[in-house]
Amino acid sequence: MTSPLRQDRCTIYDSARLGFNRSSAEEGRRSGVASVSPKATILIVDDEPDVREVLEEYFITHGYAVVGAESASAAKAMAAQHSIDLALVDIHMPGEDGLSLARHLRERYATIAIIMLTSAAMVVDRIVGLEMGADDYVPKPFDPRELLARVKSVLRRTSSAGRADIGATKVRIGRCVLDLAAHRLMDEKGEDVAMSPLEFDLLKALSEHPNRALSRERILNLNQQRDWDPFDRSVDLRIMRLRKKIEPDPEHPRFIRTIRNEGYIFVPDGE
Repeated sequence: MTSPLRQDRCTIYDSARLGFNRSSAEEGRRSGVASVSPKATILIVDDEPDVREVLEEYFITHGYAVVGAESASAAKAMAAQHSIDLALVDIHMPGEDGLSLARHLRERYATIAIIMLTSAAMVVDRIVGLEMGADDYVPKPFDPRELLARVKSVLRRTSSAGRADIGATKVRIGRCVLDLAAHRLMDEKGEDVAMSPLEFDLLKALSEHPNRALSRERILNLNQQRDWDPFDRSVDLRIMRLRKKIEPDPEHPRFIRTIRNEGYIFVPDGE
């Protein structure tokens, strides 16, 4: 028999008050309503199976694709297997907690949005969660309708469509945004990242030719840097410096990659 849900998890649990019933959720799942063209894929991470089940059904009925994980380790496996748009992460879980998981997701998957589920009284949790890269937090107990509204808001800011709204002269590169008009590179907090004019030229050339390998000579020609020698190591050294600034893991670059015997390639989604 299913154990009762803990009241501190969520204000509204029973399906009637959630605005749907389990049979309608199952019908939607079987009919493929959410799988035909999901609004986004949500990863729900909570060690309480009842909470996961209710939230999974709730988001499925609202047109989202959903995967669930009972622990941080299971969530890491899910993130590696699926293209996740947003993760709902409960902070307090047995073993590795949600804060550690949020750090892992932010370091390895720069495009995943993260909403932390926190205890209402734990202000420290909320602050630490935001410092670790969470996009928002929802204190418990909560109404799923508020959670849905928060999810929609965060996805508008961080989804592919939302990223396009940062402007025609701005390009998201890894964990940073390159402002081509202002010659600025900004981190996740919107703070300036130090960058030399030649480093800017390199990023500009790569960002204007996504998913295309550019040779050293081609990069220099695009920016009319005639004083550079394409056969020296200056381009490579500057690429190394840029990776330290924009890559979540510079030792394993995902956004600016080396293509042997061809040069470098900018991969916008890091996949």
